[in-house]
Amino acid sequence: MTVSENSLKLLSYIVLLTSIATSAHAQSSEELAKKLSNPIASLISVPFQFNYDQGYGPQDGDHATLNIQPVIPFSLNEDWNLISRTILPVTWQDDIAGPSGEQFGLGDTLQSFFLSPAKPTESGIIWGVGPAFLLPTGTDELLGTGKWGAGPTGVALKQEGPWTFGILANHIWSFAGQSDRADVSSTYLQPFISYTTPEAWTFSLNTESTYDWEAKDWSVPINFQVSKIVKFGEQPVSFGIGARYWAQSPENGPDGWGVRAVVTFLFPK
Repeated sequence: MTVSENSLKLLSYIVLLTSIATSAHAQSSEELAKKLSNPIASLISVPFQFNYDQGYGPQDGDHATLNIQPVIPFSLNEDWNLISRTILPVTWQDDIAGPSGEQFGLGDTLQSFFLSPAKPTESGIIWGVGPAFLLPTGTDELLGTGKWGAGPTGVALKQEGPWTFGILANHIWSFAGQSDRADVSSTYLQPFISYTTPEAWTFSLNTESTYDWEAKDWSVPINFQVSKIVKFGEQPVSFGIGARYWAQSPENGPDGWGVRAVVTFLFPK
């Protein structure tokens, strides 16, 4: 066998091994992307979600929030998992309540816990239920409710091939806090659907609708997002960008279009 034939054979092996490695990496990233579409997957993730909206009040105020949203699953036994989901908002806003000026700081924290079976049902349904708690961590009167709250939360979804679809919901009632602040009674509904490609691209559509039972108002943003998982060494990270349209909002709420960007660090077991 000549040198050129040996070189050609070696090159063929390299191409084959590279192809296998690339396919394995894509498959792994695809599975991570599908798990990321599941709010109660057995996957530690730390999303940093940035949202920008405008059109608040008579001054067309601006509102930008960075939601820090760690998701941490705990295995209780072979049959059950407990998933902790936290949303801590860091907010900047300007003239959202008329000429109210600028505020910057923390908003109220929403802490949820989901008790979920370790395996889907026979029909493929993945579900979880538990309590949700509102913690008055707002650092300014215009950034938080000043109330402690609690209520039920639940999620149900199904994954078929590249598709994920389901709904997440909660209801929060206030039970303590500043007596001069308005009571809290709000229902949150988040139906969602997403499609994940073999290359770990995910296209998702959802609404994050809230009904305020005290003010009798709906807030209904419709969100579309495209995300992609990449790896930096052994660290998988998801990058997402999207747009949102306010189909309905309170009288002094946002209007028109907003933007969303998300960076999520994944820590698979």
